[in-house]
Amino acid sequence: MKKIIFLLLFSIPFYGQMGAVKEIDSVAYYIKLADFYKSKNNYKSSLVSSNEAIKFASKTNNPLSKSLAYTSLGTSFFELKKIADAKEAFLKSIAELNKEPLSSNLALNYYKLGLCYMSLEDYQKAETFFNKAQEIYDTLKIENQELITLQKGIVYRTKGKTKEATELFNSIISKPDNQDYYESKAEALYQLARIELGNNRNNLALNYLERALEKNTADKNIEQRIKILHSLSFTNDKVLNTKKAYRYLKEHVKLRDSLLKLNNDRLDPNEYYTLKENERTDLFEELIKENEVQQKSNRFAKVIVILAIALITILSLLSLSLYKNNIIRTKTNKLLQEKNSELEIAKEKAEKASQARADFLSTVSHELRTPLNAINGITHLLIEEDPKDSQKHYLNSLKFSGNYLLTFINEILEINRIESNNIEVEKIDFNLKDLLYNIQNSLKELAKVNNNQFILDIDPKVPDAIVSDPTKLSQIFINLINNALKFTKNGEVKVMAELFGIKDNHATIHFEIIDTGIGIAAEKQESIFDSFSQGSIEINRKYGGTGLGLAIVKKLMDLLGGTIKLQSELGKGTTFYFDLEIEISSKKIEQEKEIELEIPLDISDEILEGKNVLIVEDNKINQMITKKMVEKKGMITTIIDNGEDAVEAIRGKHNYDLVLMDVHLPGINGTIATKEIRKFNKELSIIALTAISLNENRDILLSFGMNDVITKPFDPVNFYNVIAKVLSKSKSTV
Repeated sequence: MKKIIFLLLFSIPFYGQMGAVKEIDSVAYYIKLADFYKSKNNYKSSLVSSNEAIKFASKTNNPLSKSLAYTSLGTSFFELKKIADAKEAFLKSIAELNKEPLSSNLALNYYKLGLCYMSLEDYQKAETFFNKAQEIYDTLKIENQELITLQKGIVYRTKGKTKEATELFNSIISKPDNQDYYESKAEALYQLARIELGNNRNNLALNYLERALEKNTADKNIEQRIKILHSLSFTNDKVLNTKKAYRYLKEHVKLRDSLLKLNNDRLDPNEYYTLKENERTDLFEELIKENEVQQKSNRFAKVIVILAIALITILSLLSLSLYKNNIIRTKTNKLLQEKNSELEIAKEKAEKASQARADFLSTVSHELRTPLNAINGITHLLIEEDPKDSQKHYLNSLKFSGNYLLTFINEILEINRIESNNIEVEKIDFNLKDLLYNIQNSLKELAKVNNNQFILDIDPKVPDAIVSDPTKLSQIFINLINNALKFTKNGEVKVMAELFGIKDNHATIHFEIIDTGIGIAAEKQESIFDSFSQGSIEINRKYGGTGLGLAIVKKLMDLLGGTIKLQSELGKGTTFYFDLEIEISSKKIEQEKEIELEIPLDISDEILEGKNVLIVEDNKINQMITKKMVEKKGMITTIIDNGEDAVEAIRGKHNYDLVLMDVHLPGINGTIATKEIRKFNKELSIIALTAISLNENRDILLSFGMNDVITKPFDPVNFYNVIAKVLSKSKSTV
């Protein structure tokens, strides 16, 4: 009776604020009361009201009402960072909703359960529940799923799938501006900034963070604003803008402190434990009430009540005992975890050091291509402009140096690509003897330079047709033979292939590369396959080279399942040898001893002259070089420095015959821009311009709708040939 009077008195002040509620003692009333308390930051009263809603719903046995009550309780626990309690509440809500027809409430609870697992850093389960929510929305044909898209993007980024994550974040950013989307757009821009920070593109990250700050609505999501301000401070510090870094840090600290105070006011720890204790007490009270009801119809009711109370007492003692045991077990587990953490830290340090080295080399190699493109491009343009005889020597030397540096960069990228497991072994049917003869023919001129005999000795029993990776085998043989020819003068280089045996349709073939060159000192033979390792400093200065060739050979050999070894003596030559177990092909592949050279396309004025070319490039020097090279062949050029304007220019019905699209652009990158263009123009020829990195390859770029790829720095012959080939195909399809 006291409780009813209290509720009647209590409800009068809130009647106008929460809307008319006909029945005081109802699920809807308690949920609204819980929401009201939460808006006043009174989470203790909010949790009490949610529990009252659950009690009332349990009496009516209505699954929908019970699910709404559990959702209210779970939401409060989630905001209080009590993730375990929130997860339990959402699971109970889902269990009740599964008794009802499919509804958006079920999707919402799956989404909130996914957020719980995100907080627990269990990203696999989080993704599973986000997918379930999306399936329900798709079945119910409900649009505007940007919140699920955003969370899936965060999961992908956390798992290292930055390509998939970037696509999802860009899909959110590309939506029309609307206040309902600001919070999602701000988070998507913040996540893109984190990806760019991981790629050391600090200026692009700053661009995303500043846009994120603009979209953030501080009064709705103060936590989001705090992390954006922190990242802005960190990134400005990295680009040495200390004034801005300090300003953002000061604002971040101020907001963080106010949020901490707000969170501390929400629910005292003692109040939380009191609530949990009250839940247990309510459970015991329900058991006692059930026993009292049974007393009326059972003459042994008194005995049963006594037994029930005794049982509850025993259970309480057992619970207390279990609680103490759990504390002891938790402490023991914590000690074990600390010991395991020490071992894991040592392992992680070694892995991070290796990864940092690979990332550094990849970044440096990739970034060097931009200035190198300028060096090679301007050198080519100057040579083409008929320089003085006294200048030709300097220009040819500059061209040679640029090509040498490009080879060095390519080898660094190749070894990093192998070490990052970003390379796969192909299974292709081909003629092994034909491959070796072609390599011999291609290196004949190099053999003549040092007056060497180049001999190929193939066992007739070696199968003609095999199944393996011809590209990686070619890399191995070319690197080894190149070294042999370089370090041998007036001597002999011999390549041998001998069949050791055949078993289960697999042939074991023994290969040797023998030279009569300078040889390798015994103390250097163990380290000769290490990166950047050569016989000595004197050899490096005399013969040149990067010291990466043999390292690439060893890593490729590991991929193919073989082991390379060597025998050498100073002044008498070196022998590299290895065995490979190779599958014999069932196809008949004819042997060809002549190399069919690819005939370059006719890049006459008829194909190129007068063509209207759009160059999308943000680097001013690259703009100038590309423009000069294109206009040299009589083509007409237009330059745009970002992807968004390029899409709009093409949408504006400009009659472009060709687009040269740089992959890395400010704002949306070249791949996203191409994807947008293909939505309304399938015919326009688009060629990607890129400094290929570890995470890029030709197939990935073509999958976005590009017709071909030209790598930086430009090789002039290849540059014009690719353009001519794409324009020729375009002309033939018209």
